[in-house]
Amino acid sequence: MTYLIVAVAAYLLGSIPFGIVMARIFGLGDLRQIGSGNIGTTNVLRTGNKPAAFLTLVLDAGKGAVAVLAARAYGGEDIAGLAGLFAMLGHLYPVFLRFKGGKGVATFLGVLLALSFPVGLAACATWLASALAFRYSSLAALVAAGLAPVYMLVWYHHFGAILVALLSALIYYRHQGNIRRLLDGSEPRIGAKG
Repeated sequence: MTYLIVAVAAYLLGSIPFGIVMARIFGLGDLRQIGSGNIGTTNVLRTGNKPAAFLTLVLDAGKGAVAVLAARAYGGEDIAGLAGLFAMLGHLYPVFLRFKGGKGVATFLGVLLALSFPVGLAACATWLASALAFRYSSLAALVAAGLAPVYMLVWYHHFGAILVALLSALIYYRHQGNIRRLLDGSEPRIGAKG
């Protein structure tokens, strides 16, 4: 019952679409009709409103971190990982948006920071370095997600690495369209407006 309660609570927390909330607060319109139609930070940035994009990033990462930290305080390390997984699933498939959510990068990074701060920092640094080098948010996310299980194996433990590998697989699955566009050269760069 404890696992079920944590999973449901984490899923509902993860389902809060902060990108849409910020777009409404800042008067940016329906985020699903802008740019890529995605509800995440990169698409909010395409509106040109950097404060809204920053708040979306912080809040989407925060909901992943809060889910993990609250679950850890409530039931220990195993249940913290479960909360991270379900917060991520909530963001990807939110009940409040008919299960059509974002791509999960900020929430993924928030989960990592809460599970293991060194791993989270390494993943964030990897994303930032890749983004600065290539100017593609999606490519930066894919590089960070690809290396995150390795970081987890080095700094945390192998069970955590298995969990993070599953989360990384979700990131890759949700970025299928981006991968195709990266390969054919049509993926928009960071800062391109919708």
